[in-house]
Amino acid sequence: MGHAGMAAAAVRYLREHPVEALPRPELRCVREDERAPVDQGDFRRVLGTFATGVTVITAPATEDDPAPAGFACQSFTSLSLDPPLVAFMVARTSTTWPRIARAGVFCVNVLSAHQGDLCRAFAVSGTDKFAGVPYDPAPVSGSPRLADTLAWIDCTIHAVHTGGDHLVVVGRVNALGATDGDVAPLLFHRGRFV
Repeated sequence: MGHAGMAAAAVRYLREHPVEALPRPELRCVREDERAPVDQGDFRRVLGTFATGVTVITAPATEDDPAPAGFACQSFTSLSLDPPLVAFMVARTSTTWPRIARAGVFCVNVLSAHQGDLCRAFAVSGTDKFAGVPYDPAPVSGSPRLADTLAWIDCTIHAVHTGGDHLVVVGRVNALGATDGDVAPLLFHRGRFV
């Protein structure tokens, strides 16, 4: 049985045998005396050994924001098959996140191996990130769907959770698509593209 078959079997099982929800944990700030004794440099170095794909998260222009918004993001993941959910993490200090939050929708653009320069352009703050970048509107949200990406996932913001100095943004997938062919993804490993 392949991954899709196993996932479908798990969904069927959970529908037939509902799981009682656990009580929600109490949310609170971590006090200074509770911080783990882990050096931030060591944390980055060790976690940097995990290769990640690279995406650009985009949102359409709105009445309050006359230009589209976007930022480079390597902390993206699939979350749920039923309902179809994805998630990405964004720093609480991001200046782009509030614009995406106001739009209420976003498109995940999965970058291909030759799009390192595009990723760098979307990683810089305070510039017109869309200057010279070809895109069309994603079919449901109207968020920029960047040209020549491996895949795109058009979403509505479903939930936002706190996660330390980041926010965990959950999106409900409304439409998606992928490039045909054998194109390699853009990967980030040990602080650089590979």
